[in-house]
Amino acid sequence: MPDTAVPSVLFVCVHNAGRSQMAAAFLTHLAGDRVQVRSAGSAPAATVNPAVVAAMAESGIDVSAEVPKVLTVEAVQASDVVITMGCGDTCPVFPGKRYLDWRLPDPAGQGVDAVRPIRDDIERRVRGLIDEIAPRTP
Repeated sequence: MPDTAVPSVLFVCVHNAGRSQMAAAFLTHLAGDRVQVRSAGSAPAATVNPAVVAAMAESGIDVSAEVPKVLTVEAVQASDVVITMGCGDTCPVFPGKRYLDWRLPDPAGQGVDAVRPIRDDIERRVRGLIDEIAPRTP
């Protein structure tokens, strides 16, 4: 990872309406200004999945105003860590970037009961990521 004051993370999934939105929201909520956060999709949906909005609200995080964004080369270039969540081969790869692939079920078309375990898995992974790239200093 480049030696920058604030690491930047890009979460990528297909629709940018579920997994990547949850991950970005958790990272923003838990790390605050210690990490720069982006999310995008290779084929963005029109809106964030309503079951995702409901599941995140249960965790005290409001993602209702979020809008799915298209994945750009510039977003990848501007990020230190790129975390893919099922975007397949559409995610551009650049030397010097750290890539992680989080294999998670797609919440598309699922109800809130099915989204909760995905949300909880993402939160656990994000907490681990924060400990690694932006630990609190005493």
